[in-house]
Amino acid sequence: MTATPAGMTYADYLHLDAILSAQQPRSELHDEMLFVIIHQTKELWLKQMLHEVKLACLLIREDRFPEAYKALSRISRIWTVMTLSWDVLATLTPVDYNAFRDVLGTSSGFQSAQFRELEFRLGIKDPKYLDFFEGGVESQGKLRNALAEPSLWEEANAALARAGFAIADEGSVRYAWLEIYRRPDEYFGLYQLAEKLVDLDDAFAAWRHKHMLTIERIIGMKKGTGGSAGVAYLASTLTKRAFPELWSLRTEL
Repeated sequence: MTATPAGMTYADYLHLDAILSAQQPRSELHDEMLFVIIHQTKELWLKQMLHEVKLACLLIREDRFPEAYKALSRISRIWTVMTLSWDVLATLTPVDYNAFRDVLGTSSGFQSAQFRELEFRLGIKDPKYLDFFEGGVESQGKLRNALAEPSLWEEANAALARAGFAIADEGSVRYAWLEIYRRPDEYFGLYQLAEKLVDLDDAFAAWRHKHMLTIERIIGMKKGTGGSAGVAYLASTLTKRAFPELWSLRTEL
C-alpha cells in the first residue's frame, strides 16, 4: 500500500529499502562494498546530470539563457563532487582491490551506458561506442537517440544562428563565438552561456584526470576488467572537449 503524503516517512519517500538492498558484493571481503557504492553513486549522479542537460537544451532552444545557467552550473558542481569521490576510492589499496578484482568478471565502468549517453548529450558524439554499452536494447536505444538528437553544443550553436550568425561548419562556429567574446556587451547572454559551458568542460576534464590518476594508483598499467587499455585509454581521453571551439578561440583574443 502506497503511503499518503501525511503518513509518508523518509524511507518511503526515498525508497530506501530498494536503494540500500542494491549493494550485493560478490565476495566476503570488506573493501568490495566501497567499490560497489562508489560506482552506484556515480550512476545516480550521471542520471541527475542527464536530467539537467535535458532541461538546459530546452531552455537554450528557447533562448532562455539565464534560466539555463542554473542547470549548467549544477552539472559543473556534480562533476566536482564526483571528482572528490575518487579520493575516497583511492583509500582502496592495490592489495585491497586485487583481493576481489576477479569477482568483477568482464564488468567495467567503460560499459556505462549513462556515461556514454552524457558524452553524446553534451556534444562528444562517437558512434563506435555503441559497441560498448550495458543494459541491452533499452540502453542502445537511448544511446542512438542521443546521437540523433541535438546535443547541448549543437543547441548552443543553433542559438548563434538565431542571433544572426552564419553557421555552416566548425570554422564558422569558431568565428561566431570569437565575435561574441570580442563584443561581450552586445551579446552578453551568449557570452555568459559560453563561459558556463567552459566551466562544465573544465570540471569534466578535472574528473577525467583524477579518474586516470586514481586508476593508475590502484592497478598501475594493467588492462581494465572490461578489456580496455586501462590507464592508457584514460590518458587518451584527457584532451577530449565537449565544446572545443570555446577553448581554441582563446588563442586569438
